[in-house]
Amino acid sequence: MKRNALFVAIAVLLALVAVVSPQFLRASDHDDGETDTKGRNVNLTDLYAFREIDQNPGAGVPAGDLVFVMNTNPRSVARQQYYFSNRARYEFHVSRVANNNDGPTALKDVTIRFQFDAPSGAQQAIRVTLLKDGMTLIGKGTAAGSAIMTTPINGAPILNAVNFQNGDKLTVFAGLREDPFFFDVEQYFRVRAGALGIGPAVGFRSPGLDFARGYNVNAIIVRVPLTLLQGLSTATTFDVWETISVGGVQVERLAQPAINEGLIVTNAFLNALNAIGPDCERDALMGIPPCSTAAAPILAEAAATLAALGNTPAQISAIVGAFLPDVMRVDTTQPSGYAAAVNTLGRPIRGRKLMDDVIDITLSVVVAFPVPALKTDNVSYAGPNLGGSGHQPLLPAFPFLAPPN
Repeated sequence: MKRNALFVAIAVLLALVAVVSPQFLRASDHDDGETDTKGRNVNLTDLYAFREIDQNPGAGVPAGDLVFVMNTNPRSVARQQYYFSNRARYEFHVSRVANNNDGPTALKDVTIRFQFDAPSGAQQAIRVTLLKDGMTLIGKGTAAGSAIMTTPINGAPILNAVNFQNGDKLTVFAGLREDPFFFDVEQYFRVRAGALGIGPAVGFRSPGLDFARGYNVNAIIVRVPLTLLQGLSTATTFDVWETISVGGVQVERLAQPAINEGLIVTNAFLNALNAIGPDCERDALMGIPPCSTAAAPILAEAAATLAALGNTPAQISAIVGAFLPDVMRVDTTQPSGYAAAVNTLGRPIRGRKLMDDVIDITLSVVVAFPVPALKTDNVSYAGPNLGGSGHQPLLPAFPFLAPPN
């Protein structure tokens, strides 16, 4: 599937959100698969993965070195300290990819794990573990023996140098940051109502209202050297996804924006997807039990939603093939950017940068609708958006995300 087909797929993913029940309209995984016992500090919002030099050309790091960003605890209000769960494991998982056109292997060649101690004052100590090629490596602080710590809400960013006994190194930030996501969700409700015939037909307002402005997230931001990910290989492309587990049970999983929550309506199905890995999605698509049996009703719901939007069986197959298994692919030999390039299956292969406008990328390709006002939500990261507002400027260097509100 070439770029035009990718655009159709992305457009469908957004369009289908517009026809689902009100309880489901939650952008960019901000609250999918809710349960009564799952706190927001174990709820993923977004994954970003990009070459550091594409965010900061003067970083002075090798061209292939990556930054991973895991945002959790959506809708954290301003001027309030929030903490990471001390019962959870927050993890980035990475597979090495031999060829950009290959399907995801879903192998956990590298896992970077974060665990947090109970708060002490406004900080938490962090335990960092690297699981790599069968080795379990425990992260240590600086050579001076300093602990690995979170940054308190009003503190300057603490950039933890984490060293492992095999020579691998990471730079880690963890703490509150402004949520970088931007979208006029309020007007989207009105656009959706008009599309469903239960309200006046309207487009997006200009300028739009930035839904996420003023909110914070708990962020884990990691500088990851290319050599750490490669191991003994020469791989330059990687598949990335993130998970949160509590008590050894995976409760959250996320990679590409608006995939699981874009295709699946039923909350129980979202919980089921959060509990499995891309390996199970791979097996389900190949008809391999037990995943194929468990996933059958979930895939049927996704297919039914796509069919309701007028997609043919061939189109549905192409969309599924492009976006599942749900991993974020990053080719480190080329500039990062969401949907900047796709492979022969239509899968995006350049990760996602902090200011990539995933909503406008989606809306701008809905060319079948002769309504220009539906092609952008008229919201940008910096603004001026409705009321003259915008996000705070990104930091020019690692950890990049703006300070908390």
